[in-house]
Amino acid sequence: MPLADSDRRLVEAELGRDPTRAEAALFENLWSEHCAYRSSRPLLSAFTTDSDDVVVGPGDDAAVVSVPGTDQLVTFGVESHNHPSYVDPYDGAATGVGGIVRDTLSMGAYPVALADALYFGGFDRDHSRYLLDGVVEGISDYGNAIGVPTVTGSTQFHDGYEGNPLVNVACVGLVTEDRLVTAAANEPGNKLVLVGNATGRDGLGGASFASEDLAEDAETEDRPAVQVGDPYTEKLLVEANEALVDEDLVMAARDLGAAGLGGASSEMVAQGGLGARIDLGAVHQREPNMNALEILLAESQERMCYEVRPEDVERVREIAERFDLGCSVIGEVTDGNYVCEFEGETVVDAPAEFLADGAPMNDLEREEPSEPETDLPDVSVGKAFDAVLSSPNTASKRWVYRQYDHEVGNRTLRRPGEDAAALTLPAADALTLPAADGEVALAFSAGANPNWTDASPYRGAYATAVENATNLAAVGAEPLAAVDCLNGGNPEKPDVYGGFAAAVDGLADGCRAVDAPVVGGNVSLYNDSAAGPVPPTPTLAMLGVRQGYDAPGMATVGDGDLVLVGGHDETLGGSEYLAQFDGRAPFPDVADDGVAAVRAAATHDATLAVHDVSDGGLAVTLAEMVGEDAGVAVDVPSVGALFSEAPGRAVVETTDATALRDAVDAPVVDLGEATGDGALSVAVAGEVVDYGFEEIVDARRVLERELD
Repeated sequence: MPLADSDRRLVEAELGRDPTRAEAALFENLWSEHCAYRSSRPLLSAFTTDSDDVVVGPGDDAAVVSVPGTDQLVTFGVESHNHPSYVDPYDGAATGVGGIVRDTLSMGAYPVALADALYFGGFDRDHSRYLLDGVVEGISDYGNAIGVPTVTGSTQFHDGYEGNPLVNVACVGLVTEDRLVTAAANEPGNKLVLVGNATGRDGLGGASFASEDLAEDAETEDRPAVQVGDPYTEKLLVEANEALVDEDLVMAARDLGAAGLGGASSEMVAQGGLGARIDLGAVHQREPNMNALEILLAESQERMCYEVRPEDVERVREIAERFDLGCSVIGEVTDGNYVCEFEGETVVDAPAEFLADGAPMNDLEREEPSEPETDLPDVSVGKAFDAVLSSPNTASKRWVYRQYDHEVGNRTLRRPGEDAAALTLPAADALTLPAADGEVALAFSAGANPNWTDASPYRGAYATAVENATNLAAVGAEPLAAVDCLNGGNPEKPDVYGGFAAAVDGLADGCRAVDAPVVGGNVSLYNDSAAGPVPPTPTLAMLGVRQGYDAPGMATVGDGDLVLVGGHDETLGGSEYLAQFDGRAPFPDVADDGVAAVRAAATHDATLAVHDVSDGGLAVTLAEMVGEDAGVAVDVPSVGALFSEAPGRAVVETTDATALRDAVDAPVVDLGEATGDGALSVAVAGEVVDYGFEEIVDARRVLERELD
């Protein structure tokens, strides 16, 4: 995709001449939608991005927040690798993991947890299964090899992703204030040092490739734009980065991702209001006869660019050699332009801030999304229950997460499959809050539901924020911060841009309502294919914090009564029930006051189990609470109440329903009781639906049955 004529005219006016071939290519990539957010940046001011705990907000490789009650800082970031994962699902997904981990390293942090949110076309299609298999294997092989556990996430199927899957990956890292690094270059005269893999020709034009619709022949024609990962080198880079930070050798850092060396180095010095002089020939290379443009823009993986004091360069080189990593001094920070030279010729000479931030924003037309007409199916409760319970969207995702090492690092308190993951924090000497035995845990949730945003982009996105906050609340955690991955189709289509804009507003309002500042994120547009645009997909990853490690699980114990905190809801818009039977209805307005009530219930002394109501509604929630020796027997007033997916509610098993009702500020309705027979019995609308434990397990093994 060449530099647009209007952009070329701006560049010519700024430079006072025609751009060189390398300059034109660099502007094309840095001013692409993928890098410059030209269509989305005008919308992002809707988000609240600060709080007392936010140390570094949007704009760096990852956000940084402080954990109340400790001396610990947490880094938090999210990335999309959508187009690459369609062209090459294995390498596309693997390098997405590698990229978000290096974003963590560039802040001086050590990566401790990953989450993935995956979206594919209909599960009944062979191509969707092929993509799912390759993406999961790529995430698994890369994450497992580098020793960072994948602890939570989501997997969704929807016809809108048939020609364009979405692969969103989030990462959490740990750092302390004295080790924190940012991307802003500090001082002229400091050296720019490239550490990691040698530069090859893979990933050329990746940023511009990610900023256009996928063509029908993308799997063959666009393969050169997909990077190839090497997780074993990434693991060495993780440990080398720790050593460099330990010795205070890093003044600033940026990982080499979109637009390669040109992107990382120009953005570093632009953030510091400085310039650079770079010798492209000094870059250590994997392939012979590379030209300036290839060296500048290749997106070869496992590379970091560091700002280093001149007197520390030799020590950096020694550490790189110790970890068997390449190392080259490629230039220095200046107080002038961003200049790149190759074989004695100046190939780039432009103001760094103009390169990094000079792209003009797009002023696009938008159409307000329409509401679907209500058309409810006429089907028996038993048939509906069977269909929803065995849907790939609500079925067990064990086939996915069993391939991930989710316990490496010995921090995982809650494994995948629960409402939210939970992680221990390092034993901190500076704890100030009266936690049990000084224990503070992080909770981590990630995902979105395309059925919700398809029915209503605004309300569905608002519900996404409430749902993730409810996941945290179910393990007793309060929101600390969130990052988003805003996925949409071609913004030049008014209906697509209108839906995307509505989803942004809904997510912003929802995060504000649950007190979760949005501290960073990623935007991925042009997710269109011959199959059409993807639904607005505002993936949200949310971090929470709780005092103490002991939180109730979601499986019933069999010794208490069952209540629904937040009360019944009978709206069905966006539900799996409607999706299974081709029904339609608007998505409901979402209340957010239930989140605090669920959190209060989760930390109540009489609580034995908590599980939030989400995909599949109360039907799936109850089925997932049944264990081999503990069951559920309940009464539900209507089909709507059984299958509504309105978030902000949870089923709670309690030994004292009266005390629980007094302790929470939300409706609490009686459902029935937990039993000791390992069975599910639901009475609704004159019918009784019964399942044994093994029947539930078998119904929910759809992915395993079809993919093993």
